[in-house]
Amino acid sequence: MTKKNETVDDVWDDWKDAVNMTRKELEDWLTTDESRSVGDSKDGESTGHEMGRRITSILDTKKSDLTDDDVAAMRKVVGYVHRHRAQGPSKDVEHSRWRYSLMNWGNDPMK
Repeated sequence: MTKKNETVDDVWDDWKDAVNMTRKELEDWLTTDESRSVGDSKDGESTGHEMGRRITSILDTKKSDLTDDDVAAMRKVVGYVHRHRAQGPSKDVEHSRWRYSLMNWGNDPMK
C-alpha cells in the first residue's frame, strides 16, 4: 500500500505510541519559551511548533472523522518521533533541545 492510499487504520497504532502527551499537556507545553526555542523556523514559528498545534487538533478529532490530510500528518509525526528518539543525548535529557523538539511533536521521551 502506498502512503497516498494509507488509511487511518494503517497509522493509528503507531500514532498512539508516538504521541504520548495529552491534548492538554501539549497545549500547555506549546505556550512555553522552551517550546518556542527549538526547531527550524519559517515566518517566526518552527515546523515542530506548528505541527504541535496540528497534533492538538487531530487529538480532538474522532478517528472516524479524520481526513486524508490528517492521516498524512499523523504519518509524518510517527516518522519524526521514531527518527529522533533514536538520536537522544546521553545526559541531561530533561533540559535538552532534543526533548523540547520531540515534545513539540507530541512525544515526551521522559514518560
